[in-house]
Amino acid sequence: MSVKDGLAGLRDFWKEYSKVGSGKVGLGILAFFVVLAIVGPFVVPFPGATEHWQDITYWMDNPRAAPPAWVNLFRARKGAVSERVAAGAPSVAEAASGQRRAYPIAYEYRADKPPRDLIFRFKGRGKVALSLEVTRPDGSASELYRGQGELGEGFKRISVEHDAMGGVIALVNSVDEFVGSGLDPASNRPCALLFAEIDPDMADSPRPLKGEYAFTLGIELKSEGAAAEAPELLVSGEVSGILGTDVSKRDIFTGVVVGIKWALVIGFLTSIITVIAGVVFGVVAAYFGGAWDWALTRLYEFVYLLPVLPFLIVLSAIYKPSIYTFIVIVCLLFWTGPYKPVYSIALQIKEETFVEASKALGSGRMRIIFRHIVPILLPYSFAVMALSIPGVIVYEASVSLLGLGDSSIVTWGQILEAALSQGAMINNLWWWVIPPGLMIALMGMSFAFIGSAMDKILHPKLKTR
Repeated sequence: MSVKDGLAGLRDFWKEYSKVGSGKVGLGILAFFVVLAIVGPFVVPFPGATEHWQDITYWMDNPRAAPPAWVNLFRARKGAVSERVAAGAPSVAEAASGQRRAYPIAYEYRADKPPRDLIFRFKGRGKVALSLEVTRPDGSASELYRGQGELGEGFKRISVEHDAMGGVIALVNSVDEFVGSGLDPASNRPCALLFAEIDPDMADSPRPLKGEYAFTLGIELKSEGAAAEAPELLVSGEVSGILGTDVSKRDIFTGVVVGIKWALVIGFLTSIITVIAGVVFGVVAAYFGGAWDWALTRLYEFVYLLPVLPFLIVLSAIYKPSIYTFIVIVCLLFWTGPYKPVYSIALQIKEETFVEASKALGSGRMRIIFRHIVPILLPYSFAVMALSIPGVIVYEASVSLLGLGDSSIVTWGQILEAALSQGAMINNLWWWVIPPGLMIALMGMSFAFIGSAMDKILHPKLKTR
């Protein structure tokens, strides 16, 4: 077959395929997944999620178990949204012990519920002295934090919720000492007080003080070689991101997007390998017959009767395989899917006149198989492959859901397993469960639609043979 004939065949196939509505829907969903798998790592808010999914310190500045930001649309009282605010250009002054830089950071507070925390952080090294000041929309101002220390390479963090309780109470005292004297540091949150109007009821029924909060992060470099760079404010809000966070503060949207790649890898690799193996075994058994037919049929019956999911669970529990070991095991079990249809079709094809003519012209068995029989079977194999991918993805999710998957990667099944084991259902953390479950359903639906459309196209042709 020439390239021209091949392209003509593809055009004819697409002409028929495009007439099947479900096939186009399935192809559209699959195209969406492929595009998202390619561009996803570059657009997610945490691009290092694959390497740090199990590293709790990587996610420490996120809010814990926060719902998605868009739930504010359905709430009467809006929650503060998690965001990142960059510092402005610093003012530099010479101090007695070194250089002092003052970084302005403006935060616009428009919510009804205050953030869970405000985290000021920067990269630094050497000996530094730090201060944090705030001016609120009502004009009240105070120093929230002061301290110093020797920094290594990495981030220095100042948390209002953990480091600024005294400063917040001092702020309240500067406006109304009677109110400030009644505040209990053990039962009041600094962020709740900082973003509330100062009145006698602010501890029990705080009213939000909306407007611009002007923070000043002061960094004094006190030793030779000391440095500070990239200061920013991380707002740990009541709501966070597109799909919220889990109880380990991991961004669920990032995990779901990263999991697309592994769903496609698992589905395509296993399907390609199993279809190739099933086609080769089926053709060999049908064409050679005799002992080959008997041996491969007995092997097929043995593997086909194995309970796949319990078998995978036992192997995973004993050996804790990597994802690639899992793919190999699945391939050893799933080749039986295309074997019988290919075997039946190959029995018919080997009796065709063109096969007899090829034998008469002296063609060898391998040439007849791979030049004349296998190319005819490939279109039917693609339909089988498309229909088998959803099953593979569900099997991986099932194994991961039981905590037996490869923990070095991020899959939808592992996200669901974490949700199940850490009480997402009990605590009504629906945003932790629905997105990965929906993605598994959509991925399976796309391939089911594609396989069904290919079946509708190819089966009438098969009946004419």
